[in-house]
Amino acid sequence: AGCARREHPAPAPGPRPPAGDALVMVIPHAEKPYAGAAGEDDEGNEDPGSLAGRGRRRAEELLRLFGPGHGAPLPRPAALFATGGPRSAPARCRQTLGPLAAALRIPVHDRFALGAESGAARAVLAAPAPVLLCWEPAGIPRLVHALGAQPVRGLPAAWPDRSDLVWTLTRSRGTWSFRELPQRLLPGDAQ
Repeated sequence: AGCARREHPAPAPGPRPPAGDALVMVIPHAEKPYAGAAGEDDEGNEDPGSLAGRGRRRAEELLRLFGPGHGAPLPRPAALFATGGPRSAPARCRQTLGPLAAALRIPVHDRFALGAESGAARAVLAAPAPVLLCWEPAGIPRLVHALGAQPVRGLPAAWPDRSDLVWTLTRSRGTWSFRELPQRLLPGDAQ
């Protein structure tokens, strides 16, 4: 008369809870040098993988958009992400966020290289919101897809070849919405 082991059936799967709310602000890197020209690395050396002078000015002005002061049109990021990977990769995204990171005293997470958008999306969604993400323009459509925000109405198929825009992707109760905003930081920016 041994004890019979009773197995309890697994509970029936119920409706999946909606994914948590999120605010992801996406920008491309600031202006790069024209073909045949070189930008400047952080030590002041010519480098074709670095930002052009106008791009450095834009990076310095980002605090006006995302700063902690009153009147900033977008929320202060709680986390910063940039296309990164090996230090031999172009540094434009890291350079774009560098002045803002220093002013906000938060690190730039740059361990994900172009092509690693799935891993970057998981890290972004696990980070405290809002997140500001500076990504290589060629990878932004893959990144948006990896975030699960691809079927959003109004979402462009490819990032325009411009450095003066901000995309905001907001997830509320499991549903994503999209807005495109002009930065309006430098003369000649979209209004």
